[in-house]
Amino acid sequence: MDSTLTYSEEELYQKRNRIRIAVSLFYFCQGLAFASWASRIPIIKERLDLTEGQLGTILLMLPVGQLVTMALSGKLVTIYGSAKVLRIVAIIYALVLCLVGFARNAWELGAVLFLFGVIGNMCNIAVNTQGVAAEKIFKKSIMSSFHGAWSIAGFTGALIGLLTMNIAVDTIPHFMIIFILIVINTTINYRYLVPGKTAQTKKTSFFSKPESSLVQLGIIGFFSMATEGAMFDWSGVYFKEIVHAPEQFIIVGYASFMVMMALGRFIGDAVISRLGRKRTLQISGILMFSGMMISVLFPDFYVCTLAFMMVGIGVACNVPTVYSVAGQNKNVPSGVALAMVSSISFLGFLMGPPLIGYIAELTSLRYSYGVFSFFGIMMFVMASKLKIFREG
Repeated sequence: MDSTLTYSEEELYQKRNRIRIAVSLFYFCQGLAFASWASRIPIIKERLDLTEGQLGTILLMLPVGQLVTMALSGKLVTIYGSAKVLRIVAIIYALVLCLVGFARNAWELGAVLFLFGVIGNMCNIAVNTQGVAAEKIFKKSIMSSFHGAWSIAGFTGALIGLLTMNIAVDTIPHFMIIFILIVINTTINYRYLVPGKTAQTKKTSFFSKPESSLVQLGIIGFFSMATEGAMFDWSGVYFKEIVHAPEQFIIVGYASFMVMMALGRFIGDAVISRLGRKRTLQISGILMFSGMMISVLFPDFYVCTLAFMMVGIGVACNVPTVYSVAGQNKNVPSGVALAMVSSISFLGFLMGPPLIGYIAELTSLRYSYGVFSFFGIMMFVMASKLKIFREG
């Protein structure tokens, strides 16, 4: 937990709404930077004359950078505090985004994306530790709304990317605009972050034997993020090749999933407060399974649109929930606990899309979605058995 060294609990409670806005805006800016990069991938690919295989290899550098610095990120947040780390790395993250625009060959792009992953992971651990700290001030679930801000940033970043490309704004000016916006946000809002360092309960190494509850939380996150990654990368292909949607409506599958995931994150806190984390995860698992299985059994345009909406609602609250629970662990500092859970969860996001492709290559895309539907069942079972979710 981020324990304050500056304000009393009463003073923090009085500032709670302003703190929530500030933390939400840092989530938003991180999502905006990532979405801005994603919106320019086709342009950068064309400018550097990259093949699909070359681009695929280069894109792996980003998650590699994230994974190799999980331990370092948790350690930095534990030693220096999430507020201090976040206000520094948020600006560096935006600066590295600008460097992406300056890359002139595949090697430069790969190196910058590795750095983008490194700094992005530090932002991720720091901002989620802030989310946990803010949640403790409110004494109720608000983590889902923070991740909702990240999702809205995804839409905003895509729209800004589309606008800048349509009015012939080059990649570098586009990224400079995002850099300026993030600097302005950091300058205005860093003082409202929850101050203090992570409370040290006992010395914990990232590489020591982790608590079983953190491993299990990570596995739940793995199932959810593998499904999320598969929907991000393959929903358009599914609507084209399996649903046989008209060319202009191929995007509907992805859009229906994304809209419902964002909506689910904004209503998720109220649902969690009413039903509890355990039941929310159980229902989410059922929705993930049902939505993907329905899309497999009934590959009709309208049915699959509704099915993908179910999956979007199903994955919405899972990662915010496991991060929130991990950050409240009494035996492991928040930054280290979040790094442990994130490292396992993110493997799902990394491995999900290629796994879908490998299964589809051996069988069919419908069959691969059928296999992934059982991640929802496994998540349901784990949430039902994990002691940490046995709420009154």
